[in-house]
Amino acid sequence: MQNFRMSCLADALRDAVGSGNVLTAPGELERYARDATAGFAQVPAAVVFPADAVQVAAVLRVCRTWRAPVVPRGGGTSLSGGAVPVPGAVVLGLEKLNRILEIEAQNLTMLVEPGVITARIDEAAAKQGLFYPPDPGSIKTSTIGGNVASNAGGLRGIKYGVTRDYVLALEVVLPDGEIAWLGSKCRKDVAGYSLRDLFVGSEGTLGVITKILLKLLPRPKARAAVLAGFATMEDAAAAASAIIAARMLPCTLEFLDQKTLRAVEAEARIGLPVTAGALLLMETDGHPAAVAEEAAQMAQIARDHRALEVREAKNAGEADQLAEARRLAYPALAKLRPSAILEDVTVPRSELAAMVRFIEKTTQRHGVECAMFGHAGDGNFHPTYLTDERDVTAMIGVRAASREIAEEALRRGGTVSGEHGIGLSKKAYLPLQRDAASFALLKQIKRAIDPENLLNPGKIFD
Repeated sequence: MQNFRMSCLADALRDAVGSGNVLTAPGELERYARDATAGFAQVPAAVVFPADAVQVAAVLRVCRTWRAPVVPRGGGTSLSGGAVPVPGAVVLGLEKLNRILEIEAQNLTMLVEPGVITARIDEAAAKQGLFYPPDPGSIKTSTIGGNVASNAGGLRGIKYGVTRDYVLALEVVLPDGEIAWLGSKCRKDVAGYSLRDLFVGSEGTLGVITKILLKLLPRPKARAAVLAGFATMEDAAAAASAIIAARMLPCTLEFLDQKTLRAVEAEARIGLPVTAGALLLMETDGHPAAVAEEAAQMAQIARDHRALEVREAKNAGEADQLAEARRLAYPALAKLRPSAILEDVTVPRSELAAMVRFIEKTTQRHGVECAMFGHAGDGNFHPTYLTDERDVTAMIGVRAASREIAEEALRRGGTVSGEHGIGLSKKAYLPLQRDAASFALLKQIKRAIDPENLLNPGKIFD
């Protein structure tokens, strides 16, 4: 009976999007069983590739008829298990919706489809002298739809904010196949509830995003980058806190511990100071005179906080090299062990140094090998556990350390996820952060929009 049902579902999906756009063979489905999150995998029942919102709507109506769960998928770069299927699920691959539809320089807006690789957006904006600031570490492989669905952050978050801050409007296909437009081109729009904001960060649990209207900014006229090496992570964290306390707002303020630094240098080979215990990467942008002054001030603060070495990029090319090196942190660490499990917690910036100490002591106590990097400017840490997900004993230590780190972040006024989302990996921690009323409200919203629980079920909460 189950085989007959799946055969009928597959036939209906082929009718909706064309037979060449439906995968059902086991060998074809395997690559869609996981995303970039270690420890989670489930082979789906089918994968479909719609070409537009009309076909997305048709797929959702088919799945509703056959009560098949639907898991939207962009680039598969989620680090919270957000794109991992559930049993019997249809994966909705959005890679064919990959067009930049419109750039309006006079309105500083860009209309795109969800399958556009994020790096293409800023590249297209730059040709018009404009700027799309959000820049997740996976900018060259993640899609803008996934960025919106998880409200992705990035290296420039300290100054420019996160993806939500650049979404003006969305076209969304709802679970019943209806298509809704949420938002407008206006920078001021308070007509009713902000439904657009409800869908940003909803991780594919409320609807499928098929168009995104983005806000752009004028491109900064100048930028400068400064690198500073320190003996310890605590010294680096203290310097970062001092930069913020000095009322400066760099566009990036990143840190790497020694393990991460050495892994990155082995990949990038750009002469990073691998004997340092920790590294700060600082960047400022804006008017040339202000950029020069702020770069010099950051360099001096680093020296005042016992920096072993301070180096300023000589030109934009060197600044780009440093930014690219920082983006290599996770891929470089992932090569060191069979599994690299990337954490994501955030604390107020004043708690930075204390949280560093706690993470180091906690991972050591649980016997977990851990590297650390992240966004010092906004208190966002990425402890990365270097382990083997097949080793049951090792994973017990990882889970224990992870929970203690999440609990400590909350004790210090932080959050269990700064930018990766909740997905599967963090849903056990979400009730620790939310009070009973707000957690119940999350579930009420889900039930109201998706009463049959067909869109990305099991993510964020059960």
